[in-house]
Amino acid sequence: MKKTSILLLVAIVLTSCVSKKKFLALEHENGEIKSELTKTKVAKEDLEGKFAAIQERVDQYNTKINTLASLNSSLSEENDSKMENVAGVAVMSNNTKTKMRETLTKVDPNLVSQAKTLKDSMDLAVSYNLKKRMNTTSFDESDDIAISIDETVVMISISDKMLFNSGSYRVSNKANDILQKIADVVNSESSIDVMVEGHTDARSINTDKLQDNWDLSVLRATSVVRKLQQQYNVAPEKLIASGRSSYQPLVGNDTREDRARNRRTRIIILPNIDKFFALMSEDN
Repeated sequence: MKKTSILLLVAIVLTSCVSKKKFLALEHENGEIKSELTKTKVAKEDLEGKFAAIQERVDQYNTKINTLASLNSSLSEENDSKMENVAGVAVMSNNTKTKMRETLTKVDPNLVSQAKTLKDSMDLAVSYNLKKRMNTTSFDESDDIAISIDETVVMISISDKMLFNSGSYRVSNKANDILQKIADVVNSESSIDVMVEGHTDARSINTDKLQDNWDLSVLRATSVVRKLQQQYNVAPEKLIASGRSSYQPLVGNDTREDRARNRRTRIIILPNIDKFFALMSEDN
């Protein structure tokens, strides 16, 4: 009986020792797991911080990319509309050049081949569009209507016989059609001003109403201006009347034909050249 008790006591002691060792081992293992968990949390927080920093940089790069894309688009549009002066000719943009080239595809190739400079091409394109709008398609320089560009203005030269009777400053009814078309062009764009210039030949004139060619040229210009205002509703603040007498001839005054060329009224349209090209579009 005593022997049995001793054996039982030994078993209890041994069992107690084994359990304590396992407990200590498990406690150590638990400590390591907690340590690893702590390290993992720290690593996670570190990665989250790095990810947030990376995301911020990505957002910044995206913002820069969008800004650059927007700037590039703006620059592209600006480049298309950028005004430039080429060899002292009219100021025009890339958009206008494109329209000019499109117009020239419709012009007689023989006339296009004679256009040696940018100004020649511009004259041809504007003349085509304007004459088409006015239902006059001949480009012969001896015609009763001649159109050209000088710097940033468009000039329409109309022969004396289309507007007036010989020696008179009263506008004839045969001028109605051409003045109506000019008025339509002027009235379609608020930014346009119009100067009407009277020109005579060099033969002197003196009547009870006209002292000389100065009077004749000025009165012809004011007659056209009044008709544009009163009959075709062109705003008077857009109109300028002036006379040049005989002092800006196109040619000499030695022959009847040359004198006829010098007798003319010049309609000078003062627009932004891009607006004028848009105005002269066939689609208008």
